[in-house]
Amino acid sequence: MSATELAGTAPADSNRVGAIETRGIEPVPPGERTGGPGQLFWVWFAANISILGLPLGATLVALRGMNIWQALIVAAIGSFGSFALVGLISVAGKWGGAPSMTLSRAVFGPRGNHGPTLISWLSRVGWETVNTTTAAYALLALLAIVFGVRSNPVLTVISLLVFVVLTLVVSGLGHATLVLVQKWATYVFGALNVLVGAFLVSRVDWDAVAHAPAAPLSVVIAGIGVIAAGTGIGWANAGADMARYQHRHVPGGRIVAAASVGAGVPLFLLIGLGGLLSAGDNSLASASDPVSAIQVMLPSWMAVPYLLAAFGGLLLSNNLSVYSAGLTMITLGVRARRVVAVGLDIVLTLAGGVYFMLIADDFYGPFITFISLLAVPITAWVAVFLVDMLFRRTYDPDGLMDTGRTGVYWAHGGFRWSAVLPWLAGIVVGLLFTTASTSATDVWFAGPLADSWMGSNGLGWVAAFVVAGGLYLLAAVFGTRRATPEPRPADELTGVRP
Repeated sequence: MSATELAGTAPADSNRVGAIETRGIEPVPPGERTGGPGQLFWVWFAANISILGLPLGATLVALRGMNIWQALIVAAIGSFGSFALVGLISVAGKWGGAPSMTLSRAVFGPRGNHGPTLISWLSRVGWETVNTTTAAYALLALLAIVFGVRSNPVLTVISLLVFVVLTLVVSGLGHATLVLVQKWATYVFGALNVLVGAFLVSRVDWDAVAHAPAAPLSVVIAGIGVIAAGTGIGWANAGADMARYQHRHVPGGRIVAAASVGAGVPLFLLIGLGGLLSAGDNSLASASDPVSAIQVMLPSWMAVPYLLAAFGGLLLSNNLSVYSAGLTMITLGVRARRVVAVGLDIVLTLAGGVYFMLIADDFYGPFITFISLLAVPITAWVAVFLVDMLFRRTYDPDGLMDTGRTGVYWAHGGFRWSAVLPWLAGIVVGLLFTTASTSATDVWFAGPLADSWMGSNGLGWVAAFVVAGGLYLLAAVFGTRRATPEPRPADELTGVRP
């Protein structure tokens, strides 16, 4: 079996609802790109109606001392703005018809791309484990309320299995099914979120909200970074994965708007609600389990729709993440069809969920610290990739799949050092300002500049973005960016309209 076959050579009708998508990471031919920005809107909306947005808003008010108006401004800029970056990378998916990390081969070289791709895959699997474990807790709580069944190891494993099987059904079938499910499930679980949110608003301490003092401007600026890092930055390396099926004549601005508005609206509402709930009460901001923290605010009759909404929102987010992780795994070099790669990803996520729920003493603190640390290399990759888009409108489809010495993106031993070195420099500088810890006494890593203003406000990833992007831009402007052979006519192969 050839490498192309393993990547997923697909018949023309492979992208159908209910059928297993057989296409892997190879570019989608222009004739099969029939999607529009409306599809992307619902995909990103669905992926961001998770309850994990509530603790983000709670953190802004309870731990950073903002008033509600500052928190809402931060939520708007951080969520809409960070997903605008996701939208920009999605435009590259329209240009090249391939997943983000596959397109990244043209930027870093087939071997140089292994580092960013591995980081991307680790991040995806990490957040999938968070989703899976949190959803299992929600399902266990639901079973306890409805049937009076107490949690035990067998029921815990069953809860994990239910969640990963539901994820596998949608992510395994692929793009067309994923797009349809994300749209219609959003109506159901979105309505449940509205119902629960309306009840939670009645629990807000409006007097505390009205009299909360404003935080300094520096805190607001840092808060924007926190929201961006916790929302769009984590999805940036998946931007092109869904956009590769977009019609080549869809304007790039509409793709950016679909991602920014689609994700920004639910995030803004959830983050804002989290901020309201935390005025005068910091229990949500400091809770290690957001499911339980919110559940205690509700009567038992309202806890049922809340837990259903929590489970469904996490499932919709996981569907997209697992789909993307399967493509990333193939790009990394796993010689398997897309549906098999998705299955392998699910198995790893299930194993992680079992370990953290039944064996480990603590889950959220150490694990979220680890995957949050990955924001530094991910942001450095985003910077390099976006700068590269300034100088590129086409990707050679054969070159993206040819990872050997004859490939047009081979460069120097498979590395495009003009991109790899700025990426590495961005990581090093970003880590100088970064602290990785689960508490004040449990510090895993602290950079020498971690006590600076940028470091203490968690903005190491911003330093990584500026340095990586700036160095790569200099390399391009001053001619050190290695020219690659021109691809075949782009209007025939990929569609180049911005």
